[in-house]
Amino acid sequence: MSKIKLTKGELKKQRDSLKQFKRYLPTLQLKKQQLQMKILEIRKVIKAKQLILDERDGSIQRWAGLLADSAIDLKPWITPAEINTSNMNVAGADVPVFEDVTYEKAEYDYYETPLWVDKGLEEIRHIVSLTCEVEIIKKQMRILEKELRTTTQRVNLFEKVKIPECQQNIRKIRIYLGDQQANAVGVSKVAKKKVEARDLQPAGAE
Repeated sequence: MSKIKLTKGELKKQRDSLKQFKRYLPTLQLKKQQLQMKILEIRKVIKAKQLILDERDGSIQRWAGLLADSAIDLKPWITPAEINTSNMNVAGADVPVFEDVTYEKAEYDYYETPLWVDKGLEEIRHIVSLTCEVEIIKKQMRILEKELRTTTQRVNLFEKVKIPECQQNIRKIRIYLGDQQANAVGVSKVAKKKVEARDLQPAGAE
């Protein structure tokens, strides 16, 4: 704890700081709660989408095998050309939000290409898009978890350090000022008695 001045000015400063910390603390606590709830929500979303990906794992392997045996190289058409996102503010933290995935236009001869190529291309693109979405959601969670750690540290700092420190400083200064006032009153009384005793002495007496 840093050394403080035992003055009325410092007492006011400590009281103002305490008032400020107590005003900010509920806001930080609310932010912490919002972040915790959002993180739990995101974890559920990731789990649900991961289950879908796991269920389709066998399907994509089958389509990938067929496409690999195809004379047409479809890899450029199942590789994302762009992953589009927007931004959202969650409890003061900016996080990316998945919008969609764009691909290069698939150009091949529909008459000479087997019918399953269309379906396979569509299925693989869907799974690739879902995988990209999960990665963006995981990024959301990483950002919010970092924000939660920072917010929790601030809450703990206010609750366990700053507020108790101000309260202790205020108590210390008030005790000191009270003692100083009591001493001043005592000195004043002694001085008054001396004056009264002197006034009661007969004229010419020493």
